[in-house]
Amino acid sequence: MSKIRQERTAEQIKQLLSEIFLREVSDPRLAGVTITDVEIDRELQYATTYVNALGDETRQEEVMAGLQSAAGFLRRELAGSLGLRSAPILRFHWDPRLRYVEEVDKLLEELDIKPEDTPEAATDAAPSTTSGVVELHELDEVEADEGNEGDAAQVDEEE
Repeated sequence: MSKIRQERTAEQIKQLLSEIFLREVSDPRLAGVTITDVEIDRELQYATTYVNALGDETRQEEVMAGLQSAAGFLRRELAGSLGLRSAPILRFHWDPRLRYVEEVDKLLEELDIKPEDTPEAATDAAPSTTSGVVELHELDEVEADEGNEGDAAQVDEEE
């Protein structure tokens, strides 16, 4: 099985499962469940599905029990929509990545990073001649028409 077909089928399963959760699943344990990723094996026999209940890590056991009881229904619904010889067996796993993202965000907010210097202080300093870059305040001294000595419009004005 080609890698491209695996990825395409996994993406299709992810979309179909998301639609089924929104429209057809009535189990209250599965309210607010999000499919975060789907990985499918080479033979298209098993689909490992990663799920999360957004913002509610305490519901993990409840959601996983609901998914196990609804696995047959979900597989039957997928079989009708996928167009494969047989629908893959669904294996559900809790996706902890969202919790990790929240932890990293919290750590970043706790950091106390002081700004280096204000941009005004950097422009007041002497320009660095080693870089060869001309600062904008140095260009203010250059006349606007410099370099246009041979311009026909300027020659007409001078005469």
